[in-house]
Amino acid sequence: MIQCKELKTMAEMEQMQELEGRIWGMATIPTHQTLTAVKNGGIMVGAYAANQLVGFSYGFAGFDNGKSYLCSHMLGMDQAYRSQGIGKMLKQKQREIAIRKGYDMMKWTYDPLETRNAYLNLTKLNGMCNTYIENCYGNMQDGFNKGLPSDRFEIHWYLKSPYVVQQQSVNTENATALNTLTFNQEGLPVFTKEKEPLELTEYSYSVRVPKDFQGLKAASQELAMDWRLQTRELFQNLFEAGYAAVRLKPYENYGEYIFIKKDILDLGGK
Repeated sequence: MIQCKELKTMAEMEQMQELEGRIWGMATIPTHQTLTAVKNGGIMVGAYAANQLVGFSYGFAGFDNGKSYLCSHMLGMDQAYRSQGIGKMLKQKQREIAIRKGYDMMKWTYDPLETRNAYLNLTKLNGMCNTYIENCYGNMQDGFNKGLPSDRFEIHWYLKSPYVVQQQSVNTENATALNTLTFNQEGLPVFTKEKEPLELTEYSYSVRVPKDFQGLKAASQELAMDWRLQTRELFQNLFEAGYAAVRLKPYENYGEYIFIKKDILDLGGK
């Protein structure tokens, strides 16, 4: 049984730091920083299996245009415990604590070509994204990010909105496809645009992305870079036209993003 709880002590920060190092294999956040953050509006949530920390979600206070929000900076999971719904548990616990502390908005970033993260953030949690950040963290050297621009989607999670609280559904059928995904002789996914020039007037659009982007990157850095740059253009065009990413539909060999106009969503007047 997995139990999630808020972490507050130095010993718990040290547990998180050890797990962080095992997950990403790079320099970890100093414990004095994480401890100071959680004492000053930040939130650290841990997931435990038999008293062993197997996952965590870490966020600190953010501020923009006179409004505070929780910047959820990291979500990490022991490899043996992935794809078991623990990520959703951590985020829901983080949301509960955030509301208690007075937040009504949470933000975080993820690589839009990582479908596992997209499915959690959009489909399971009812987050939405209409913000694209090119090379967000510069040239990263860890195994997940090395060799490509660190482009990111910025998720906005309206914690008290009807869209999130009531888990409002979105019509994902009949979306107009903006690209196709075919496979070359090596079985690797290849990007092809569906429409040119791009005129964004439909109710909804879809963009297909590889299901296993890390596997694609390991097999062909060239194809991975093409996916990064081609989808960057599509995503930016959609956001500039007022659309937001709201779902990731998983299929056997690919994932399919669904975009609709942001103003359709009931975000509580935000």
